[in-house]
Amino acid sequence: MMKITKGYVFRMYPNENQINLIEKSFGCSRFIYNHFLSVSHNYIDKYDCIKQLPLLERENVWLKEVDSCLFRTSIFDLEIGFKRYNNKLGSKPKFKSKNKPRQSYRTNNIRGTYKGKEYNSIEIDLNSRTIKLPKLKEVSIRGYRNLISINGRIINATIYKEAGKYYVSICVEENSFIKDVVPTKIVGIDLGLKDLVITSNGEYFGNKKYIKKYEKKLKGLNKALSRSKPGSKNRNKIKRKLQTVYKKMKNARKFLLHNISKYLTDDNDIIVCENLKVKNMVQNGHLSKAIYDASWSELVRQINYKCIWKNKRFYQVDTYYPSSQICSRCGYKESRVKDLSVRAWECPNCVNMNNRDLNASINIMFEGVKMYMERELTELQLN
Repeated sequence: MMKITKGYVFRMYPNENQINLIEKSFGCSRFIYNHFLSVSHNYIDKYDCIKQLPLLERENVWLKEVDSCLFRTSIFDLEIGFKRYNNKLGSKPKFKSKNKPRQSYRTNNIRGTYKGKEYNSIEIDLNSRTIKLPKLKEVSIRGYRNLISINGRIINATIYKEAGKYYVSICVEENSFIKDVVPTKIVGIDLGLKDLVITSNGEYFGNKKYIKKYEKKLKGLNKALSRSKPGSKNRNKIKRKLQTVYKKMKNARKFLLHNISKYLTDDNDIIVCENLKVKNMVQNGHLSKAIYDASWSELVRQINYKCIWKNKRFYQVDTYYPSSQICSRCGYKESRVKDLSVRAWECPNCVNMNNRDLNASINIMFEGVKMYMERELTELQLN
């Protein structure tokens, strides 16, 4: 038995009063975050900030209209932002703007008992398709048609707005039975731009290139937005249309990546891929748009956590491992293949004709076998 954390996202259909309260909650969360950011430099003490909340509520009475839990979560988010900045894992926290296309706030599930009965501040009923949230009470939701119930402890809920629509993301801690898996099948994968994934089995997963697909529409909407008058109703309509297109593009990309990662983790016991430095690669101005569109990092992240859930093995070979330059048949290294324009090459040693991407995926698979054997040998020596 293993505890895993899962997220469930539902579309919300709040009534007019609930919409007003949600919008106020966005504003209050943003106010708390910006307030403590303005009085801080490179660090905040979250407990000291929480002690200041009662004074802030007395000075700003409208803060009492919303769920008080979101104040603490805003402070926690700011603290995490400063920690990431100080550890050089991210940029310095910036002030939140009400003009951003995505607005959100998070509230924790408060549990308690009264007369032997357990109560939760966040409850979800998939039979009636409703969710109970602090201050909002019951809100209609849609999503996961085949899901009967959520078996687990609800940790928190994030309410957010995108493209004029409201969503709630539920974070749930579940007990999952993970069966033992004896590895019998391994696959190496090479990540690319022409084809998104190339496996050592000779399978090719095409790159849909969503930015290119929607580029013309985005260009037209951005042109119309630049010509519209600031603050006008027409400008707000165009912004909504633009956000909708970006949302469609994001959902289509997410659907593709989840399908690929599910297939790979279901069909294989050991998955090996390259450890790409995407931040360095996007410095190439000619390829940056295509690299962002491919979303390699997100695909690797999905494969990683799905392998953990299914008790599969996942390895990443070194960034500088020359997978494309080594002949997968004889091991000869051909340096001229560094040029990305070389898509196929003949090995001078064994006269084997190598497809650049397929050859790289096979070499990655061989490297993964070595990593697996080394780890197994280390575990045997320790035991």
